[in-house]
Amino acid sequence: MNNISEQAKFFFDACETGKGWEGCQAYCHPEATFSAQADALGDIKTLEGYTEWMKNLLTPIPDGHYDLKFFAADTERNCVSAFAVFHGTQTGPGGPGEPTGKTVAAEYVYAMHFDENRIKHMTKIWNDGVSLRQLGWA
Repeated sequence: MNNISEQAKFFFDACETGKGWEGCQAYCHPEATFSAQADALGDIKTLEGYTEWMKNLLTPIPDGHYDLKFFAADTERNCVSAFAVFHGTQTGPGGPGEPTGKTVAAEYVYAMHFDENRIKHMTKIWNDGVSLRQLGWA
């Protein structure tokens, strides 16, 4: 496995298990940027902000976990992509209202662009509307 693949796997697991920026920053440039064409993430522009958002998501969805379906590196372009499904049930506080007890199965892709073996930018491809409806949040 090349170094960007290894770094991406470590980052992906740390991010998806709620380690926040503290657990993810070793794999990222300090000023790493973030983008997503999803309203729920519209205000987040840094990878630090996104990792903290993921950490906070595990409060209303404490059993949140991922099922990694695909993982590949394009070393010519210094990119790594991961496709996964995030599963969980809203049983904790912190959603837009009282816990709904509803579950989510959110399909998403991370496209991570590397510079000098650290993530410089990440794009999340995710249909937030489907996930919010599954949870009863929209």
